[in-house]
Amino acid sequence: MAGKTMSDASSSNFGGAERGESVVYDCRRRKSSCGYCKSGSHGSITHGLWAPDNLNVDDYQDLLDRGWRRSGCYLYKPEMERTCCPSYTIRLKASNFVPSKDQLRVSRRFQRFLDGELEHDKPVEITEVSSASEGSSFALNGKSHSVEKNSLSLKNNEKEEDHFMLHLSDEINDAVSLYTKSSDLPRNIQFPRASVKRVSHAKKKVLVQGSKDLVYSSNVAFQLSASIRRAQVGEMKDGNLSSSESNTAENGFIPKIVAEKLVSYLSQVNEVSGFSIKACNGHINFYSDKGEAFLPKSSDKATISQETAKAGSKDSSRDKNPKCSLQKRRKFEIRLKRSSFDPVEYALYKSYQLLVHNDSPDRISEASYRNFLVDTPLNFVPSTGDCTVPPCGFGSFHQQYLIDGKLVAVGVVDILPRCLSSKYLFWDPDYAFLSLGKYSALQEIEWVKQNQAHCATLQYYYLGYYIHNCGKMKYKATYCPSELLCPLRYTWVPFHAAKPLLDQKSYVVLSDFSLQQNGESSALDQVPNDMELEHDTDYLEEPDNDNMDEDGEMAEDYSDESDEDLGSESRSLAPEIDDGDVTNILIGIGNSRMRYNDIKEAIFPSRSYVENQLVRYKRVVGKELSERIVYTLQ
Repeated sequence: MAGKTMSDASSSNFGGAERGESVVYDCRRRKSSCGYCKSGSHGSITHGLWAPDNLNVDDYQDLLDRGWRRSGCYLYKPEMERTCCPSYTIRLKASNFVPSKDQLRVSRRFQRFLDGELEHDKPVEITEVSSASEGSSFALNGKSHSVEKNSLSLKNNEKEEDHFMLHLSDEINDAVSLYTKSSDLPRNIQFPRASVKRVSHAKKKVLVQGSKDLVYSSNVAFQLSASIRRAQVGEMKDGNLSSSESNTAENGFIPKIVAEKLVSYLSQVNEVSGFSIKACNGHINFYSDKGEAFLPKSSDKATISQETAKAGSKDSSRDKNPKCSLQKRRKFEIRLKRSSFDPVEYALYKSYQLLVHNDSPDRISEASYRNFLVDTPLNFVPSTGDCTVPPCGFGSFHQQYLIDGKLVAVGVVDILPRCLSSKYLFWDPDYAFLSLGKYSALQEIEWVKQNQAHCATLQYYYLGYYIHNCGKMKYKATYCPSELLCPLRYTWVPFHAAKPLLDQKSYVVLSDFSLQQNGESSALDQVPNDMELEHDTDYLEEPDNDNMDEDGEMAEDYSDESDEDLGSESRSLAPEIDDGDVTNILIGIGNSRMRYNDIKEAIFPSRSYVENQLVRYKRVVGKELSERIVYTLQ
């Protein structure tokens, strides 16, 4: 019987017995201090499991879909109706992902850096002596230097203008994206990237009256028109487009018309403060409303004084152009390796924790790093070549990001039968200007898309937990269209439908929305008012890093709770376990695997205690998993 039950337990929907069995120890309910609301009390309440050696990837996938996560070999699930900060599992179907304007900018900025078109924003060690007036000097290494100040000011002005022109280029690129999506264009077009340049005084002299306020211009309409014509020629050669159709289409894609269209879309993308935008004979021109000396910052569109801008313009011919000193194209690599300790990764992790999260050195150790991000209970599953496993296999991995051979970021991920689950990311603080957290998420989504061809079931990107009132979590909802896991029925609810509910209350049975839409009653309608748990705490903490994942080290100040503390509201919110039947739970005693029904008489003295534990265990993992995962009696 033992052999039969073990075989049954090891099988799953995807891999079968060859993927190994799952063995867990029940850590029961745990309380700890909350790292999000910083309440100071033990308000974070979770149920924990310990899986030191074996966890089947299929079982862990199913645990994820019931709200579980892992930190090293420790598995935990928030008790949603009790914990101070209810944490909803959030995921995204990779094939449906639509990048936002901000996410597109992150990708373009990263590419410009690789192409050598963007400088490395290294911090400048400058301390301002006084900010009371614009004429205050700066202290460099403890000394005041007016000459260095003036030179620095000019260089900063040039750099600021360079960044602003890149900002304008981004705005045009967004307009190009809108234009191409709304137009009937040929296929296989190589879309150009917009470039904005300052208009020289010599060119202004040959232009029409009123051009004195013309500051910047872009000729991307000519490039886009040429790309469309080349694609049309290709379609004519392939017989997909007739000559008459080509002539008709070409008339609508001449540079003048394309520029006018782009200008109209620019007004939809964003307002460029202080400038008016006009199309002129195929060019997109930016006219300053306050004369050519007006220059907003690319970050906040604030103005710079006329005197500073004129000084920068006057001396730009003498000073070295920043673009001339830009680095050559950089080599970028992404390496996916199985989870293991790497001293270079550990050094990067220490730097990240110290400088980004302000951790004290005594809190960072090799042992805690291993426990958190290296150790994994997941059984590795190699590729089978039959479109059921991706080439890298299933298991825990570290995705390394290298620029010119230097490790700049590491993403810790689990690759499972239905998803890539993002666990944590740490990066080099010197590269913070590249928004590596956002960029890595885009890369991980793209990885899922690419590997669907090798594993048909691999479709989703899991971003971990989402806490609606926590600023650190806001960025996760920007990856659209995302879904949140209902904490009661374990169905997925679109974020746009869940958001209005979460705006009102932090713990919500999200699937109630769809039930109400269908006119059905909710299970919570039967719960007395005095049993509803309110979570009205305001989370005042601002995120110290909007790219940080939620999974941190598990606090060590856990305290067990007695079985008597299992509240009646928890039982009322678990409809799938009405009878408390635990007879089919798979029990591990030594090397033996048996159903609880076969051994309960043998442990009669402690039977009541054991059965109470099994009821709680079955409630948090579900009936199917409780009969598949080996529950080890201690």
